Amino acid sequence: MTLLETLPPGTPAPATAVAAPRPPRQVEIYDFRRPTTLPREHSRALELAFETFARQWGTQLTAKVRVLSQVTCEQLQVLTYDEFAASLPATTAMVLCGIEGTTPKAVIQFPTSAALSWVSHMLGGTRPATVRERTFTPIEQALVRRLMEDALDDLRYSFGNLLVAQIVVGGFQYNSQFAQAAQKSDLMIVASFDIRVGERSAAGTVAIPAEVLLPQLGESESAVDPAEVRRLLGGQLASVPVDVALRLAPAAVLPSIVLDLAVGDVLPLPHPQSRPLAITVDGQVVGRAAVGSAGSRLAGIVVSTSLTGAEEGTS
Repeated sequence: MTLLETLPPGTPAPATAVAAPRPPRQVEIYDFRRPTTLPREHSRALELAFETFARQWGTQLTAKVRVLSQVTCEQLQVLTYDEFAASLPATTAMVLCGIEGTTPKAVIQFPTSAALSWVSHMLGGTRPATVRERTFTPIEQALVRRLMEDALDDLRYSFGNLLVAQIVVGGFQYNSQFAQAAQKSDLMIVASFDIRVGERSAAGTVAIPAEVLLPQLGESESAVDPAEVRRLLGGQLASVPVDVALRLAPAAVLPSIVLDLAVGDVLPLPHPQSRPLAITVDGQVVGRAAVGSAGSRLAGIVVSTSLTGAEEGTS
């Protein structure tokens, strides 16, 4: 009996449920050659510091720009300086901040067009026109420098004991490929932000050399012994299910034969009855098996393992 047969007479049929489309899966590439990941407790401490900085920076922008502003920390990453610079737009505002006792510089980055709209609000504009990416004039640079000095005050307050070295605003750069804030291989702690000033939203980043912050974080309590990494990885891979198949020797046929195939046709296979089948995993031959049975089901009886491609062709 169906659902419709159990409904009282006159009851409208229920609407057919439509499955909601699944959101696209977010895939993050992990480079095993450079496992620059932070321990969980270190990552959480830095996230809290950057989230505090975001709130302070938003409050500071609201006071200086005189427009309701909000800054949100969206992502925390560990990147080499080369990777960080490559992720930025070709033309953008990069404020290079010198750090006492350290050669690499911290970087505060944001679109120049967004900064120009901030300056317009500071000078009394209410609805600034859309501007293109360009360098700052001396007056605009002086106003943006003042905003960045206030932002660094918020950064020092938010990080507390994590940022003990003195940090000051240095120069401005407008080409991410030519800005030399650090060596290409230097690790940077990079936080991404959404900066909303009035109705305008812009993406910004703050990058701080890892050597400035990591010593204050101390040793990780959950650090894994490097000797255990391979064993743990091998144990995890051994528990991942894989598809195993038994394969006959392939037969070469002409395209005309394939196009003319019909029900009842017979394709001869060059596989002798006495020859075991190939055991394959993801197309790779890992052994040989004879056809057998397990109760009422077909089964493969393994007769050899670890065959190479050359052995497959000659066996």
